[in-house]
Amino acid sequence: MNDNQLLRYSRHILLPQIDVRGQEKLTQSSVLIIGAGGLGSPAALYLAASGIGKIVICDKDNVDLTNLQRQIIHNTDAIGLPKTASARKTLHHINPEIEITTLQKQVTEEVLLHLLSSVDAVVDASDNFVTRHAINQACIIQKKPLISGAVVRFDGQVSVFDLRYANSPCYHCLFPVSGEDDDPNCAVMGVFAPLAGIIGCTQAAETIKVLLGIGETLNGRLLILDGLTMKWRTINLKKDPACEACNCSAARKTY
Repeated sequence: MNDNQLLRYSRHILLPQIDVRGQEKLTQSSVLIIGAGGLGSPAALYLAASGIGKIVICDKDNVDLTNLQRQIIHNTDAIGLPKTASARKTLHHINPEIEITTLQKQVTEEVLLHLLSSVDAVVDASDNFVTRHAINQACIIQKKPLISGAVVRFDGQVSVFDLRYANSPCYHCLFPVSGEDDDPNCAVMGVFAPLAGIIGCTQAAETIKVLLGIGETLNGRLLILDGLTMKWRTINLKKDPACEACNCSAARKTY
């Protein structure tokens, strides 16, 4: 690390759990973020500031005025621009030393499998179950840790599915595919803006812990936050023996 990096990341380096060696590992790590919205914004901001060497951001949408209440990576001047372009500009202002790759399209499992082959962890900041299940399936196949979050109204949840380990539960274990279109629509339901920041920042923290192998991650635990009372609940998760996703031997093959 050069002198500027030592200064930039000095508060991390002072932590014995991270130190110079851990910070160097972060600068050599790569993270895929699916979604540059309410959750992806704070997650990306803190991962970039923390020195993740390469961040890949996928989002198919453009910035809209209604996004700005909670999607803090974008500003008023970015309205009409692709969210990926807006996010890249903001992150480069925060940390010009990192590499940022963007993809403005709807991700499919095939695209995800290609992207996952070159990253160390995946942050699911998407807003629909179809995408979340596709991300989960790709992470199972590629055996990548998945850091998942969701917010709607005053409710937030966050968990880690560390699919590097065969005994880890997956997203499908928690939310099996129902065959129904029951995605909550934030345009109708609403979202308490600071809650997206809390959950997104928690995703960033869990991602760094996963990359460094420090502390106790949320693998096997689901945190649920009631934003009106600021009460957290913890639900312990176990792998579902009947899960059609993570128990399929074909899904465990190397892509």
